[in-house]
Amino acid sequence: MRSILPKNLLRLAENCPVPLYAVGGSVRDFLAGLTPANGKRDFDICAPLPAERFVDIAQNCDFQVIAVYKNTGTVKLKDNQGAEYEFSSFRSDKYVRGVHTPVEILFTDDILLDARRRDFTANAVYYHLQKDEFVDPLQGIPAIREKRLTTVAPAQKVFGEDGLRLMRLARQAAELGFTPDTDCLCGAKANAALIADISPERIFTELMAILRADCRFGVKDGQYRGLCLLDETGVLDYILPELTQGRGMAQRADFHNYDVLQHSLRAAIYAEPSVRLAALLHDVGKPFCMLEQGNSHAHHTEGERLVKQILTRLKAPNKTIERTAALVAWHMYDFDGKTRENKLRRFFVKNYALLAELLALKQADFSACKDELTPAPTCVKWKSLLAKMQDERVPFSLKQLAVSGKDLLALGLPAQKLSLILEQLLMHVAVQPADNTKSRLLKLALSFSKNLQ
Repeated sequence: MRSILPKNLLRLAENCPVPLYAVGGSVRDFLAGLTPANGKRDFDICAPLPAERFVDIAQNCDFQVIAVYKNTGTVKLKDNQGAEYEFSSFRSDKYVRGVHTPVEILFTDDILLDARRRDFTANAVYYHLQKDEFVDPLQGIPAIREKRLTTVAPAQKVFGEDGLRLMRLARQAAELGFTPDTDCLCGAKANAALIADISPERIFTELMAILRADCRFGVKDGQYRGLCLLDETGVLDYILPELTQGRGMAQRADFHNYDVLQHSLRAAIYAEPSVRLAALLHDVGKPFCMLEQGNSHAHHTEGERLVKQILTRLKAPNKTIERTAALVAWHMYDFDGKTRENKLRRFFVKNYALLAELLALKQADFSACKDELTPAPTCVKWKSLLAKMQDERVPFSLKQLAVSGKDLLALGLPAQKLSLILEQLLMHVAVQPADNTKSRLLKLALSFSKNLQ
């Protein structure tokens, strides 16, 4: 364990008058043999020591104190190498059901009481930094070895105290490849409604971490494992009810092996991390359309609307909302491969910034229908045409046009029309790339301007 610890942390421990422990993720991951893909470990440390006293010791060891929260005995700090740590005094927390934060905090010298305030036994293993030994008050080491998530107290109590633990259960199972035991699973199911007490921002952050869960330690299909656990515990019904309306909703057997919900969850298996949110929500319009119209013909349009509604509710960043909604809106475009080449060329240019992610989403959608790993026919067609356009040096942005707004102004064209004319020129050379010369585009600009009058 000492081999993965920063030297500054070990020096801090040497100067601490009481036992200083590493606890939580860094200890759990070491014992599980897991190394973060990005090489960055989070170091949580604790001791039977008041926060104010710890601050003095840390500063004397050249640590920079970032923040101090006296009520919880928490200190955020950074060493001179830039490594970040979070210290907490040994404590015991008391909760009221449905209230995310503790209503009473009692500081203690008892490591067992400190362990019992945590969520899972796997996260309640301590490493004594001075003695180089593990302290395991709640049998977390056997749980880690068995890849098992077991709560530190009866699961009904643990999940009843803090609804965020419902999301943490799914995320940690997904990232670590661990499985909740029966009591843990039953406790989560019984308290699923408490997710409603958690802020939308925290829910969205945890959901995004679940969607990227396989990236943390390389656990295969971790993101799917996490999503299925949200579904199994009933949490998904509270955070994405529009999506779970597709549970049990059958689809054409010649195209799909799964119902609408399971197809959506499985799309996250095949999607690149950057488009997994769109993959999860790409068919969210189907249940609405089936219930309202009896068919799913307009599900991409309704899906765009619902995605904006859902992600706004979860207080996602505006850029994420717009990008995800656009991907969902276009995910069915040219699904039958019959769109004419010239129309596709203009579409590619107009949506070039979205094109790589749209291709990735189309492939994920195709693969999730029947777990088919071959290239999606639409993607084959699109990539071939895209390569052809690149060989032809088709401009995909206004900057690549042979003329600029200044050139059009010099031609005497009105300033208020420049944007529209430049866009028309760009669409023209998408189909006729040989016309992307200054002389030819200036002539075309004059012609386009006359048509706008």
